[in-house]
Amino acid sequence: MLRMLWRLTRGHRLRPWRSPYLRWRMETYWGMEAERITFSRFWSFVWEQRRELWRYLRWAERMNRRVAVRHAPRAD
Repeated sequence: MLRMLWRLTRGHRLRPWRSPYLRWRMETYWGMEAERITFSRFWSFVWEQRRELWRYLRWAERMNRRVAVRHAPRAD
């Protein structure tokens, strides 16, 4: 899961609240306005939604593994 979190925060690891991808996720799935997400709002949201976020990270990691297995080179 940490690998997926690392990938999702690419380019904004020290300031994840500025990540366009994370802002888009928060706006799309939770109805928050992306432009209004600040440091404190981001961390409040992460704390309040921690179970859902962990669930999402587990799901994303499973999907990533399936894709990796599907595209692995075959030893014919």
